[in-house]
Amino acid sequence: MGNVPIKQISIFLENKQGRLAEVTRILGDNGLDIRALSLADTADYGVLRLIVNDPDRAKKILTDNGFAVSVNDVIAIEIEDRPGGLAEVLAVLDKKGISIEYMYAFVNSKPNTAMVIFRVEDPESALEILKSEDVKIKSPDEVCNHNKF
Repeated sequence: MGNVPIKQISIFLENKQGRLAEVTRILGDNGLDIRALSLADTADYGVLRLIVNDPDRAKKILTDNGFAVSVNDVIAIEIEDRPGGLAEVLAVLDKKGISIEYMYAFVNSKPNTAMVIFRVEDPESALEILKSEDVKIKSPDEVCNHNKF
């Protein structure tokens, strides 16, 4: 199941107190549910990457509130939560010349599994490779809606 990228929103934040709290408050006040997140920062700014239940609406609301927001395609997979589970999938991509730009992962609500979200230059090729290797690709619905993963 899957075989289509997940839409991730990226928000560029000034590195000052309260900006992260403001983003999460705006999303919550508008009924948008954060399913996964990653925050990377430098001295001057941060990049908050989110998987939410309605990325297009989240982008509009945050943009309307003065945030710089972009939408990117990422891939979500389910792996076994065990030593070497991630390494096996990454080896498949590496063998085929697919480089990962960034990734983040979290333990899944499904026992003994983890969810990995990553960005590559060519998501369609990566999806085909993962599918051919029987990697469990997660659909947008499975990732973005409650009780699906």
